[in-house]
Amino acid sequence: MNLELFASDETTETARGTLDKMVVEPESPVRYRLELGDERVDMNARIGQPIRLEYTGHIYCVYCGKETNKSFGQGYCYEHFMSLAQCDSCMMSPEKCHFDQGTCREPEWGEATCMQSHYVYLANASGIKVGITRGGQIPTRWIDQGATQGMAIARVTSRLLAGLIEVVFKQHVADKTNWRTMLKGTAEELDLPAIRDRLFRECEPELNDIIEKYGIQAVQLLSHGDVHSFTFPVERYPEKVSSLNLDKHPVVEGTLLGIKGQYWILDTGVINIRRHTGYEVILS
Repeated sequence: MNLELFASDETTETARGTLDKMVVEPESPVRYRLELGDERVDMNARIGQPIRLEYTGHIYCVYCGKETNKSFGQGYCYEHFMSLAQCDSCMMSPEKCHFDQGTCREPEWGEATCMQSHYVYLANASGIKVGITRGGQIPTRWIDQGATQGMAIARVTSRLLAGLIEVVFKQHVADKTNWRTMLKGTAEELDLPAIRDRLFRECEPELNDIIEKYGIQAVQLLSHGDVHSFTFPVERYPEKVSSLNLDKHPVVEGTLLGIKGQYWILDTGVINIRRHTGYEVILS
């Protein structure tokens, strides 16, 4: 008799399902939850323990649920990546919003998403950067970026306006996070109010032009915003950041050293969970 047929697997399946970005709670440190299938996995409790993520080879569109042989735009099938307004290039470049021109692919979606209150903010994840987000995404947006500090500096009435102001500010500060630097340690604390005040002074002519064109009610510069601070559940940062992805490494395993942004930091490398949205996996 082949006794191997009755041998138990060395790993025990914790959960199976399609990946999505981790749910975060702004505690100290930040709390992370991975929703996988019917399971809600407390990821903070897994830190310091061995973990294994196995990709089954299946990807499902986050919009329609159909299987796709490749993920487009972090979780969409090709059909919906090409047709949905939420996948349009203006989502990455909000200053290109064309809703007011009547050419939005999904006007109702645009009305509910883009023609709503937005914030322009400063964040510190790997150094100072400027960004935009909808009002309901504060402070989640900052946590997802791995920022240790965040502060809103302007409130506007649409995504387009947020994008136009971001374009002005990013002539003076970065608009992207250096994810490798972010994952190597905690960013040096910065004086965000002082940086905000400097930007307001240096960009005053351009900001006045925007306010004159769109109206004083559409743009509110926030001269007295609060600075939000965050700590992340990391036992040890890597000296060298080695990126893992499920397309090249269908099995990712190692000891979970910590979580920052939407990254797992393992002793074998780092993996961006959000990048693999729609991938079916087995967690053990």
